Amino acid sequence: MTRPRLRPVGAALAAALAGCALTLSAGCGRAPDPHFAPTPAPRTSTPADVCTNLVSYWVKEALKGSKWAGLDWEQKGLSNEQYEIHDEVLAAARAEERRAGRKAAEVLADRESRRRCEAAKGATGSSENWRPPEEWTTAPTPSGTSPGARSRP
Repeated sequence: MTRPRLRPVGAALAAALAGCALTLSAGCGRAPDPHFAPTPAPRTSTPADVCTNLVSYWVKEALKGSKWAGLDWEQKGLSNEQYEIHDEVLAAARAEERRAGRKAAEVLADRESRRRCEAAKGATGSSENWRPPEEWTTAPTPSGTSPGARSRP
């Protein structure tokens, strides 16, 4: 029995279909489905992580002599406790820098910031004059602060 001959159009169509089948099976020629793309797990930070990152960052900025290192503790986003840790770690890092160089001082800044922030459970406490916003008033205080200043009721 003889095979029927394909017409030129039929042969071209068969070749095109075979090519498509190979392309699709290899995953080529199509964009990945975004619904099946893995999503990264959300990163959670503990108070100690936040404290460590802040303190270590600002200590390193001070070691570099950055113009931003001169900001006060509030502008740096530090609590009073974190600022105390910052000052202690900075003093130790400066001593380490004199002894062993900048890189060693930065390593010490990271290590000591982590250790002290973990020991202080994030060091989120502020000074005795801090109050929750619901306790703020806009009345002048006996100490003579201006209206609109945050004061104790």
